Amino acid sequence: MTPINADLHCHSTTSDGTLTPEELAARARANGVELWALTDHDEVGGQQRAMAAAQAQGMGYLTGVEISVTFADETVHIVGLGFDPESSDLVEGLVDTRDGRGPRAREMSEQLAKVGIEGAYEGALKYVGNPRLISRTHFARFLVESGVCRDTGDVFRRYLTEGKPGFVPHRWAKLGDAVRWITGAGGMAVIAHPARYKFTPTEEYALFTEFKALGGRGVEVVTGSHTAQEAVRYAGMAREFGLAASRGSDFHSPGESHIDLGRLPPLPADLTPVWTVLQERVH
Repeated sequence: MTPINADLHCHSTTSDGTLTPEELAARARANGVELWALTDHDEVGGQQRAMAAAQAQGMGYLTGVEISVTFADETVHIVGLGFDPESSDLVEGLVDTRDGRGPRAREMSEQLAKVGIEGAYEGALKYVGNPRLISRTHFARFLVESGVCRDTGDVFRRYLTEGKPGFVPHRWAKLGDAVRWITGAGGMAVIAHPARYKFTPTEEYALFTEFKALGGRGVEVVTGSHTAQEAVRYAGMAREFGLAASRGSDFHSPGESHIDLGRLPPLPADLTPVWTVLQERVH
């Protein structure tokens, strides 16, 4: 059977992407995507637009969100797929998660001012659709536009990461909260891009163990930031923990992303794709 071209991780102007939900849907379809999900950070406000745009483009659609959680002092992202975007527990939980971004952003700006970069908060706001969703990505775009850095990769080598100017940690939701919000809304919780986290092997095993025990059911195996070797590794973790496998580009912008929508390699054939488990949730 021919693998389906599913892309279940990307971001719009509702959070920190540069394209609208409608523009993303058109780009996904042009690249051959058959099943799509918009997964904005800690926000479901773009879901109705994305669903309508996907249907207009003739694509299947799964509702999506990417929730920031703190686990072992590291920020981890949990993608939710196939949930009811009007679930009150989910919506209220996301509001609480977002509320910490504003004070954090002002502190980031103060740190950057100490190394001679003035006006970073105001500069970052130019790239934000919703000020409550301001993030490091918006600061990165300001630093590139103002000529401080060559590109966003250069930004994260020199600023905004641990030990560098502009880094301010934030305590997000708990892992259990994120999984509960998603599953309580009828969806599936998925560990996003696991190779990106700076965990020891013991910490990573603890993450997968706790995630599964809490009711988490999936892991991104093929994603824009995974190498082929990392995809093999996390395919093994999916088998070991009995998790369904997801596939998503983590696309943010034509000029910034590792890979374009719909351009990922297929999942290993022996894994269970998340979309087969969520078949009844596809719109």
